Amino acid sequence: MFDVRALLVGRGIEVGDGAYFERIDPSASAIEERLRGILARFSLGRAKPSSRFVRRVNALEEGLWAQNDDGLRQEMRSVTAQMRREGFRDDLLPAAFAIVREAARRTLGMRHHDVQLLAGYALLKGKVAEMATGEGKTLAATLGVCTAVATGASVHVVTVNDYLAERDAGQNAPLFQFFGQTLGVVKQGMPVEERRTQYESDVVYVSNKELAFDYLKDIIALGGTVTAQVKLRRLQRSSRPATSILRGLHVAIVDEADSVLIDEARTPLIISETLPDDLGEAVYRQAISIAQGLRQQADFAIAKDRDVWLTEAGASNVLGLSVNLGNIWKSALWRKELVQKALSALHAFHRDRHYIVVDDKVQIVDEFTGRVMPDRTWERGLHQMIEAKEGCEISGQRKTLAQITYQRFFGRYLLLAGMTGTAKEVAPELKRVYDLSVVGIPTHKPRRRIRLADRLLGTSVVRWKEVAHRVVEIAGQGRPVLIGTRSVEASEALSRLLEEQGVPHSVLNARQDREEAETIADAGQAGRITVATNMAGRGTDIKLSPEVAERGGLHVILTEFHESSRIDRQLFGRSARQGDPGTVEAIISMEDEIFSRYVPILSRISRPYLLKGGFPSRLLLKGLVAYAQHKAERNNRRIRLDSLQRDRKWLSALGFVGVSRK
Repeated sequence: MFDVRALLVGRGIEVGDGAYFERIDPSASAIEERLRGILARFSLGRAKPSSRFVRRVNALEEGLWAQNDDGLRQEMRSVTAQMRREGFRDDLLPAAFAIVREAARRTLGMRHHDVQLLAGYALLKGKVAEMATGEGKTLAATLGVCTAVATGASVHVVTVNDYLAERDAGQNAPLFQFFGQTLGVVKQGMPVEERRTQYESDVVYVSNKELAFDYLKDIIALGGTVTAQVKLRRLQRSSRPATSILRGLHVAIVDEADSVLIDEARTPLIISETLPDDLGEAVYRQAISIAQGLRQQADFAIAKDRDVWLTEAGASNVLGLSVNLGNIWKSALWRKELVQKALSALHAFHRDRHYIVVDDKVQIVDEFTGRVMPDRTWERGLHQMIEAKEGCEISGQRKTLAQITYQRFFGRYLLLAGMTGTAKEVAPELKRVYDLSVVGIPTHKPRRRIRLADRLLGTSVVRWKEVAHRVVEIAGQGRPVLIGTRSVEASEALSRLLEEQGVPHSVLNARQDREEAETIADAGQAGRITVATNMAGRGTDIKLSPEVAERGGLHVILTEFHESSRIDRQLFGRSARQGDPGTVEAIISMEDEIFSRYVPILSRISRPYLLKGGFPSRLLLKGLVAYAQHKAERNNRRIRLDSLQRDRKWLSALGFVGVSRK
């Protein structure tokens, strides 16, 4: 039986025995959380890797070569038996890692590099391992997974989509089979009984969305009207409830941790039911019609967080435009609410950037990953307004049955760890919210990436022409080119320009989401041109053909800086992986949203210089970008923390977990 107290020794977490293990909601005060974030900022959130640990693992390696398979398995049982009682001690982990490494060599034909040992060590210490793109996070995770499972824990390996969950599980299956560890994969559309069977496995690969929603279903099934502490104690006294889907929340290893724990943590996860809309389709269409007749600045203003506010003149105009409409328009409160939502739909949310329309349905596009989220809807009538704007059928309103934030959900794991290529920028927030420290893992081979000078142009039209020219130039050298865009709209605009010039290329955006792995995997072939929206969490390496490496490797062009500098780093990280050569550059426009939204005055001042032929200083350009991204990231961080605070207040007010009384 898995000894939870041993696993959590030294972590100050009190949890008794039981079938459905999970932590009670963390009780850290606001002051303590802020202090954690401040300390992480001063230390840059990066703990120093232990070379001594690696030497101890390597010293044991040769002695295992003569062991037969049964001998290796017996060694693993012996080492982890002590871990069950005393936790993941530094004097026990080297032996376990050496055994897993040797087993991987025999079953997968792959031997863990020293840097992967450091990453596996960080995982079992409950940290986030920052590993560069292409350094083998999937294989590194098996060190922590196999060791934790051998102690009796259930391990959830959390990926960003179903494809990666299935791919990574299949790739590592022989290693888990070697140790007699059962393997499960949970995917979208899987029936409840099959999900329950998969979660019975020792190792479960699952996307963050599927996992969190399955937990919410457990909350509903187990009766969420009691507090977390009472519920936990009840579960500890009994066997696992037959109605639950999960076994509990033992150990989670989150791939692309910054994307899951930070970028996707802005809004709560909600299970809801669709109800008939009392307003009716006509009201939404009337609101859109009225909003189309209003003027920005004179009648309404748009804030940086996409909130829209009517001015006094605008409210007066709305009254006049709605005088002959239905009874609902006689209420000043309803007039304001409806028209402001309609204005948001018209001016703050744009087709092929924030959403796409497929089969007459509005589907939200994740701004950080560029992927469609078909099961998500905007709240409080905004989704219906956008449907009215696009002439789609108006869907019903949603009633919340259960909800939870990613912050609160992942905080309930007994041991939480993660991996990503970009974590240092959000190290303070990871420490403050999740109590996760970031460990910077060195690369296996020296980096050979060359960053070329950024170029800032006056208009978008000029920028796209320059990008197309540069693409043809580089591809003509027999090198592959990857062009990163921020939106579906931008990727298709560039694609049309390349088509007009007769340049063959591939496009990867929310419309081609299913083909992403094949598109990215082929992006390293000689002369191949790939246009892609946000590369966060794509999870597929771009492997170069031999002749490409000789010609200089993959060239990456960033066409618009993102609100988060991490997303830019993720795109650039596709080039020069594992010691390969490569070059990266940014070709951007002063009309880009990052400038017009966050530094509008500076962008207006700078535009005349750009139209005359250049920016005054490269250093000034770098400072301008850094300042704009700092403001954007600060705004997004505030939204995430506000969401967490609202979730905690909501939980405290209701006195129970996950179920809304609405």
